[in-house]
Amino acid sequence: MVFSSFTFLLYFLPVFLLLYFLAPAAWKNAVIFVASLVFYYYGVKEHPFYLILMLISILVNYIAARFMSRCRSKRKRGIWLTTGLVWNLGCLFVFKYLDFLTENINRLSESSGVGVKLPYVQLVLPIGISFYTFQISSYLIDVYRKRVQAERSFLTLGTYLCMFPQLIAGPIVTYSHVQEQLQERTHSFRNLEDGLREFTIGLSLKVLIANQVGNLWTQVNAIGYESISCPLAWLGILAYTFQIYFDFYGYSLMAKGLGRIMGFDFPDNFHNPYLSRSMTEFWRRWHMTLGGWFREYVYIPLGGNRSHLYRNLFVVWMLTGLWHGASWNFVLWGFSIFILILVEKCGLSKLLERIPVLGHLYMFLVIPLSWLVFAVSDIGQIGIYLCRLFPFAGQTAGAVFRGDFVKYGTAYLGSMIAALLCCTGIPRKLYEAKKYTFPVTCGLVVLFWWCVYCMYLGLDDPFLYYQF
Repeated sequence: MVFSSFTFLLYFLPVFLLLYFLAPAAWKNAVIFVASLVFYYYGVKEHPFYLILMLISILVNYIAARFMSRCRSKRKRGIWLTTGLVWNLGCLFVFKYLDFLTENINRLSESSGVGVKLPYVQLVLPIGISFYTFQISSYLIDVYRKRVQAERSFLTLGTYLCMFPQLIAGPIVTYSHVQEQLQERTHSFRNLEDGLREFTIGLSLKVLIANQVGNLWTQVNAIGYESISCPLAWLGILAYTFQIYFDFYGYSLMAKGLGRIMGFDFPDNFHNPYLSRSMTEFWRRWHMTLGGWFREYVYIPLGGNRSHLYRNLFVVWMLTGLWHGASWNFVLWGFSIFILILVEKCGLSKLLERIPVLGHLYMFLVIPLSWLVFAVSDIGQIGIYLCRLFPFAGQTAGAVFRGDFVKYGTAYLGSMIAALLCCTGIPRKLYEAKKYTFPVTCGLVVLFWWCVYCMYLGLDDPFLYYQF
């Protein structure tokens, strides 16, 4: 179920809010848990076993954490931790990476003449599995480290893991962040108002910006990279750069707004990342909860900055690439980010910090190029696109319509300007300054119904991060 859909806005959300606010405090978690299971079932109704799989995951981690909390021996706690993590990461591996591994083993076998061909399992990826796997694993690790107490209530743990606002695409919320709020939280008209405001802003970013500029990227792909001009190639990859940001940022704001309505304070996931002056800074501002997860549960345990810095960075970025998808373009993407950060740590970052304009120019070039590797799964097609971006690097076959940039640039000029402006953070600052004034409130109402109208016209797409 997509937040930017009539099913969610007109049916699911109103019914949920009615039941939630009518329910006594002791039952509110149960309402969230049941509603979240309904929400998830709607998304996996063609594969209902995936709902059972999620419930089994909750049970496995509940039992592992409870037994872990009773063990005084670190070795015994480690056994229960390993049991839970093997289940969590094992499920993720089977559904997301097993066929990728099989494909590469078969290719290696064929090229070496061995002739062995392994069968593919061809399982459909359960939506949200990458997010809820990391979330429940962080809970298990924190119980092992004695940072949090094992949750006694299966219902409360299920509410934490399945909470529908951030179940499918984050933000990744650690148990320690919401532990107290799961037990007791404040409900007020101001929380309801603020939550609806954040939800409306996120919906607007998704429907009115991400979807619109995303259409341009879709059309560029439909034309074929061999047949686009250099200016259109740059316009297309900039469109994807804006699309992936406002798509995911919009979702995060909607999730945060829904959480606020229910009395939860979810962490921010973005902080004007396109204003960064280095790739290192960019990844402190982009998908901050994922970066925080890798820092806390992978980078620091490996030694962090204290020892084997470059090895630790390499491991983190290879895992980050693979987390996003089982494909070689994601591996290449993770490796390219690692190389850029490595070069910055070797001295480039000092230069970029000393000359801010140079840092912004550097990122204006690097960010779209990094997203190109992320967006295009075919490595060969990446090469073709690069030749269109940089014609002096090589030529590709194919007739090019020289007026394509004018045609598509004119059609999407308004959306691209709006995207560029919103990347600066200026609209957000103006909003915060006049947040509760009558004109701003009216403006949000207009934006909401504009989004509804666009959805009515069918101008909507699933969230990009649903596929991860």
